[in-house]
Amino acid sequence: MYKVGIIGDKDSVMGFLALGIDIFPAYEADEIKKTIRDLVEKEYAIIYITEQASLLVQEYITRYKDNRLPAIIIIPGIGGSMGIGMNEVRESAKRAIGADILFSE
Repeated sequence: MYKVGIIGDKDSVMGFLALGIDIFPAYEADEIKKTIRDLVEKEYAIIYITEQASLLVQEYITRYKDNRLPAIIIIPGIGGSMGIGMNEVRESAKRAIGADILFSE
C-alpha cells in the first residue's frame, strides 16, 4: 500500500500527524535528500515538502519530476507561501496542456 509523507521544519509538519500523514522533520540539505531517498525506497506515493525545505534541494527534487511515483509536491510552510508551490502547479499544467490556463489573462 502506498504511503504519504511530509518533509520540512517541525513546526510546519507536526499538524499533518492528525491527518495520518507520516512526518519527517528535516532542516539541512543532506538530511532532506536522505529523507527523500528513504521515502522513495519505502514506496511513498506522495511526498509533500515545504517550500523552505525545497529551496535547499531544488536540483535533487528535479530528478523525480518526470517519474510517475513519487509525486513530490511543494507546499507552503508555517511561515506562509513563497509562491514556489503555485509556480510548480503552473509549470506542470503548462507541460501537460501546452498553455498557461491557470494564470493567463
